[in-house]
Amino acid sequence: MNSEYEVIIIGGGPAGLTAGIYTARNRLNSLLIEKSMIGGLISIVDCIENFPGFPEGISGFELGELMHKQATKHGLETLLAEVDGVELQGKQKVVKTTKGNFIAKALIIAGGSERSKLGVPGEEKFTGKGVSYCATCDAAFFQGLPVALVGGGNSAISEALHLAKCASKVTVIHRRDQLRASRILQERAFSEPKLEFLWNSIVEEIDGKDLVERIRLQQVATGEKSTLDVSGVFISIGQRPNTDYLKGIVPLDANGYIITNEKMETGIPGILAAGDIRSNSIWQAIAAAGDGATAAIYADRFLSQ
Repeated sequence: MNSEYEVIIIGGGPAGLTAGIYTARNRLNSLLIEKSMIGGLISIVDCIENFPGFPEGISGFELGELMHKQATKHGLETLLAEVDGVELQGKQKVVKTTKGNFIAKALIIAGGSERSKLGVPGEEKFTGKGVSYCATCDAAFFQGLPVALVGGGNSAISEALHLAKCASKVTVIHRRDQLRASRILQERAFSEPKLEFLWNSIVEEIDGKDLVERIRLQQVATGEKSTLDVSGVFISIGQRPNTDYLKGIVPLDANGYIITNEKMETGIPGILAAGDIRSNSIWQAIAAAGDGATAAIYADRFLSQ
């Protein structure tokens, strides 16, 4: 593997993979670095129904694999490693990873985001022992058991429906009095007999001995306390951008997302950003792919100057 590239892409989700397809097809020497799983967060989605070209839907894992195959077919190199820093040395961008340093003339940051945590007692203690952030990954461990799902958006309700295939009962806990998920997902959720809903409620604590046994809840309006016996707690309350290592390098908004213009440029010459990591992203795979294509095109133009 080389140490110097024309383009380095950080992140192997739809944005990064699409950028890689474009840069590789343009014969730019390109490296994509992904820290965990090619496909990014979509890899844990059971079925994606709104990505064009797949009328019957497609699993997120399969979609990521197909994108990766298409990119590497055109010559994109990929590396599984975690990026822990970026340094500017003149016109060069030095990407520091757990597998060494790599130098690029242009950098596309498409590292996406990771699941937000509740931040309540017991969450960290029971992670992997009943607390999960991925229903697709862990639902099978709860066959015939009662579980709770915290959240009310598209991802949360999709995961609740997936959990219903395995669990004896899925209690959806939402801090509001109505879901934020799309209407079609709401229709499916309300017609699923295994799903029950606790409205205007928050989790205060996750409790148990060696494994999760119960959660302690509070009613938002009244403050009333209650306990729910469950064997698992699945948390799907949003995402936070993977930008801690970029502070002081590129402009970030108040929530840590990268600020770009319509060309995906960050304002730092030769550094672009795409996908969920970008400020005002709509967190959709198709939009991330569009961002990735745009970033690749303008990275190519930067290199041609």
